[in-house]
Amino acid sequence: MKCGQNKIWLDPNECSMISNSNSRQNVRKLIKDGLIIRKPVAVHSRARVRKNTIARRKGRHTGRGKRRGTANARMPEKIIWMRRMRVLRRLLKKYRESKKIDKHMYHNLYLKAKGNSFKNKKHLMEHIHKQKAKLSRAKMFSDQANARRVKNKETRKRREDRIALKKKEMLSALAQEDELVNKE
Repeated sequence: MKCGQNKIWLDPNECSMISNSNSRQNVRKLIKDGLIIRKPVAVHSRARVRKNTIARRKGRHTGRGKRRGTANARMPEKIIWMRRMRVLRRLLKKYRESKKIDKHMYHNLYLKAKGNSFKNKKHLMEHIHKQKAKLSRAKMFSDQANARRVKNKETRKRREDRIALKKKEMLSALAQEDELVNKE
């Protein structure tokens, strides 16, 4: 019957018949007749476990008194770190591919993320916006300075030209006066 002794049920009303059977063939016949039966498997219900699991998903039964392992054993710091790194690196990669940041800024931010500078994705995005604003402001100032430099250069050149023209006119006027004086 492929089971242990405890799993076999012998009909108590037919004890004498069962005790008289002394061969395998007789036992087989008794099994066929239903005097010897294999008992059914005892029920081991998981209904309570399922109910509890659903409650745990909602956050029940997880207070201080129900915890056995350390916080690190229950949710390892390494896994939290790995998740954070993957999120930050994915964001950096996406920004680099969409040309929101250049490769130099990407490398700098990658190393900062590895060095635990950003606690989450929002923090990193904020930092990127600030950095970009800073760069654009610096670029604007440098452009203004260049424009001022060019303008000053042009003004200086015009002034020098004007002075040179005045000088030339004065010299020609003096030369004409000299000629007039010499003629008299």
